[in-house]
Amino acid sequence: MAPLTSIFASLCALAATVSAVNPVVVQEQEFIDSKTNERFVIIGVDYQPGGQEAYGTGSGDPLSNATACLRDAALMQELGVNTIRSYNVDPTLNHDECVSIFNSVGIYMVIDVNSPLSGQSVDRSDPSSSYTTSYLEHIFSVVEAFKSYPNTLGFFAGNEVINDVGTGKDNPPYIRAVQRDLKNYISAHADRTIPVGYAAADVAEVLTDTWAYLQCNNSNNGDSDSRSDFFGLNDYSWCGSESSFTISGYDTLVSTFSNTTIPVFFSEYGCNKPDPRVFDEVLALYGPEMTVMSGGLVYQWTQDSADYGIVQVYDNATVQLLADYDTLMSQYGKVNVTLIQSSNSTATSLSAPSCNSDLISSDGFSTDFNIPDPPSGASALISSGVSSAPTGSIVSVTQTSVQVAVYATNGGQLENLKITLQSGANAPGQNTAGVSTGAAATHTSSAGASSSSSGSSSGASTSTASSGGSGTASSTGLAASASSSSGAFRLDAGLAGSAIAAAAVGAVAFAL
Repeated sequence: MAPLTSIFASLCALAATVSAVNPVVVQEQEFIDSKTNERFVIIGVDYQPGGQEAYGTGSGDPLSNATACLRDAALMQELGVNTIRSYNVDPTLNHDECVSIFNSVGIYMVIDVNSPLSGQSVDRSDPSSSYTTSYLEHIFSVVEAFKSYPNTLGFFAGNEVINDVGTGKDNPPYIRAVQRDLKNYISAHADRTIPVGYAAADVAEVLTDTWAYLQCNNSNNGDSDSRSDFFGLNDYSWCGSESSFTISGYDTLVSTFSNTTIPVFFSEYGCNKPDPRVFDEVLALYGPEMTVMSGGLVYQWTQDSADYGIVQVYDNATVQLLADYDTLMSQYGKVNVTLIQSSNSTATSLSAPSCNSDLISSDGFSTDFNIPDPPSGASALISSGVSSAPTGSIVSVTQTSVQVAVYATNGGQLENLKITLQSGANAPGQNTAGVSTGAAATHTSSAGASSSSSGSSSGASTSTASSGGSGTASSTGLAASASSSSGAFRLDAGLAGSAIAAAAVGAVAFAL
């Protein structure tokens, strides 16, 4: 029999050759799986447990608590989610376990690089003074933390920085400057191209101009790098069963973006009137009339006072599924996955228009395409990289069973809740055999319900960006603490994170 060390090394080497997801690239108006060449459409949820108020307290990073991530990944896998958006992350923390868990179930991440803390966003009221080398060091540190994960779909350079005509005057050139700097840093320090884009406010007076300004080709002005790679839209226009494709204005969005040269998707959606939500817009968003759109992210995962959550997280880390979770799962189950993975026939041979003032229709919106130079010291920072910045890597995932109680909408405790290690992006209907949210109760939910008197928890905030224009969220529930590994055996094995990785560890344990 071969020595155990040889067996272990061989199995780990085999595990290291498999990655749960393939990196996604941008091809004109579509996201594309870089290995299969299939179209990738976002079926996602905004994920910031604790909300922006928790950030900076030591418990506000959503991707550093493996126990919470395992719990939520299992529920998202059942739901059919393939992407999460996290608004505020702490680049000094270790995200390997959480990211590896999401990677192992086929879930990508779109990461906002800004934060609500002073100096960590561009101030929409005074962009020139807040665009500093210190600010760039922060956002580059976020890149360092997430650049090596294959399931990092992209980075948001800003969220609703432009939210009226007034803020459309001075801010657009600075958004493009930040995008340029991020893309140049990624080019210098990452082993692949990672898309960089912007999340826009649904403000009709500036929406089209914001998209036109950010997607145009500025090469005529000596700038080929500041263009957005994708465009997110925070949209809440479809409200309830009384709405429709035309009442909501979705038909106008399709017309507006029909010839977009970059992917466009809803970076937030899900009007909460009426309550509970019916999510009828899901079938429109993923239907044949909206193939120009690249999907969307439902706002939001955890419940708070704003009442947008689809799960309630209690202080003891237990979770209660809300009616919105069940409804969203039902609507996702009707999505034609084959349709949305098919290439959009209008997405070929598209070229971005050259940047010029004719693209802008609103008086007062910037027509200045002379993008600001990087601040003093920024070029050296981009060249040399952020010193001593922690860089993440995928680790093996061997703890698959959820370690905290989760309760269905009927109060019954879900049994045998776990993640299923898979290869490729998650999709609705792939992993629904393990848990039924409507199952008869096997335990009461008193343990979870007793930890919160009102059903909502602290951390509530607004659903828009802070005054600095940083990516912020109104999420709440469990304030994620950078803590335990849930007993997971951590193996720094490159791109491990599949069932084979788990088998490698299991084989060695059996041999021992």
